[in-house]
Amino acid sequence: MYRGAPDPWHLTDRWYERRKYDLTMASLPLPRYRRAFEPACSVGELTVRLAERCDRVVACDRVGAAVATAGERTSAFPHVDVCRMAVPDEWPPGRFDLVVLSELLYYFDASALRRVLDLALGALEPGGTLVTAHWNHPVPEHRGTGATLAPTVASLPGLTLTADHREADFVLQVYERTGPDGAAAPSPAAREGLV
Repeated sequence: MYRGAPDPWHLTDRWYERRKYDLTMASLPLPRYRRAFEPACSVGELTVRLAERCDRVVACDRVGAAVATAGERTSAFPHVDVCRMAVPDEWPPGRFDLVVLSELLYYFDASALRRVLDLALGALEPGGTLVTAHWNHPVPEHRGTGATLAPTVASLPGLTLTADHREADFVLQVYERTGPDGAAAPSPAAREGLV
């Protein structure tokens, strides 16, 4: 698909996509993150937004042309690393306080999906944020939709759902990793002493 167009899904110019990315960023419970991982970054539209809120961003895609485009789009951000990598067989080292799984999980069969989720959970620091956002209409190449993926992600141990945005077109959910004591992270209002 990338051979015929540098942005085959029109991620940079569709209002639908821009709005979804804006909602994703607005749903993050923290104003700033130390280290984020975004697999399947495509052309880097969400990556650019993450770069503005993160001290370090690791983004990857399995398609070389997408990696090249994302690298160009994020070239003004020296704290962003874009590489060619295919999850779950490849995964970056280290821990993250933000993992964004956007428009990705429905490509995996049950076994690979479980591996991706286990890797994400294993790499997520206590108090860290996990974001999932997925198209909610059937597609022949997809093994699910946002609505069918949501219960699978919700079944992961050690996560607390903090935002659940559902529309006819997509499902966006934000989870926070519970601390070692099993306590959920405080809400954004609680963090600022409002409640």
